[in-house]
Amino acid sequence: MKRHTIIGCFACVLGLTTWSHGQAVPTASRIGSISVGAGGTWIKPDFGQQNIEGVTFWGDFDFAHNLGVEGVIHYSVNTPQDVSENSYILGPRYILRHKRLEGYGKLLFGVGHFGLQAGSNPYPGTASYFEYAVGVGIDYRVAHHINIRPIDFEVQKWPGFGANGLSPYALTFGASYVFH
Repeated sequence: MKRHTIIGCFACVLGLTTWSHGQAVPTASRIGSISVGAGGTWIKPDFGQQNIEGVTFWGDFDFAHNLGVEGVIHYSVNTPQDVSENSYILGPRYILRHKRLEGYGKLLFGVGHFGLQAGSNPYPGTASYFEYAVGVGIDYRVAHHINIRPIDFEVQKWPGFGANGLSPYALTFGASYVFH
């Protein structure tokens, strides 16, 4: 009888361990990874003859091994003919991974902000238009939390701009920090 009491008490004590939260949380599970980056941009405008230089800020959220979302802001800095084409776009991306390389394709939607600045233009003004872009690029992981983006290429379309729309190209390079 005494042996059954000791075994019963021991079983009760072991049964209480689930309430004590003494077990470790699994380390291999995560919701996704987030990366935030910045870089330089070279834009071939469809309005005017000279190229626009600017800065780009982006954020990626990869919620599955090959699927994610990307948000991009292209901001014009050097506008030789005082024409700016800024973009604020967001959309899905598909990633192909191989060791340290990540190739991706993306389809982005958002707002394009077109501006004619005073100086070279007799009628300065700004306007916003719906915009979509198709792009491809490569990220290279140089450290656990650092990615280099040697190239990101986008073909943009602003269908509401004028009679034929606006179709600039954007080429971006930069670096990002990855939160795992």
